[in-house]
Amino acid sequence: MCIFVDYKNIPMNFQVNPVFTKDTTSILDTIKSFSNKGILFGNGQRNIIKLFDLNEKIINIKSFKIPNLINKIAYKYFRKSKAKRSFEFATILLEKGIGTPQPIAFLENFNWLGLQDSYYVSEHLVTELTYRELVEIPDYPDRENILRQFTRFSFDLHEKGIEFLDHSPGNTLIKKNAEGNYDFFLVDLNRMEFHKSMSFEMRMKNLRRLTPLKEMVAVMSNEYAKLYTESEQKTFDTLWQYTADFQEQFYRKKRLKKKLKFWKK
Repeated sequence: MCIFVDYKNIPMNFQVNPVFTKDTTSILDTIKSFSNKGILFGNGQRNIIKLFDLNEKIINIKSFKIPNLINKIAYKYFRKSKAKRSFEFATILLEKGIGTPQPIAFLENFNWLGLQDSYYVSEHLVTELTYRELVEIPDYPDRENILRQFTRFSFDLHEKGIEFLDHSPGNTLIKKNAEGNYDFFLVDLNRMEFHKSMSFEMRMKNLRRLTPLKEMVAVMSNEYAKLYTESEQKTFDTLWQYTADFQEQFYRKKRLKKKLKFWKK
């Protein structure tokens, strides 16, 4: 359902997952109380995430950083907001059988100029780890098995034409299931593209941000090559080249930011 209302003279676009229609009023009231209620989750450096209780269910509300002037206008007239994209992409992922916390709602507030602020509401999923722990803890229990299952999960994404543009260490939640295997859930969904098919280069490039560790790239290449038509050697060479290029670019930007901060002082 989609509701357009006027809250404190602010035009608002509020959409709720049909599964939660009966909770519409409670969800809207919870979002309105975001600034002075809820439990802060994470560091909140860019976007702020808070946890709330909704009928004995823990929900996660993400308040996106207020956009700059150009994006305020763009998000009102030309592009979907990050909140709306997150909601729609989560819905598509679940339809395609890809794990992600269940989308609940999104809300956009507008003023005369453009988008003022926006919120994405989803189920709060408690999991044991993210991919980042596999990078940072070399002796993490069952690490290679998790990494191989994660690679199969990534292959499934690619086979379904899903290019997750923020496929980075903190954006996949990992949970051990009742059978002793692992389930994977994508988060931070606002940058995603969908294709009829993905080339080998697109697939490898999509994995380049995950780890700087050569031995992890080797394991992933070995597992991916079992599922795809390219050889293990070509898979490794291509993925490692994309990874090395990304790492170089990442640290170059970091060095530049450090210099700019120095001159600001």
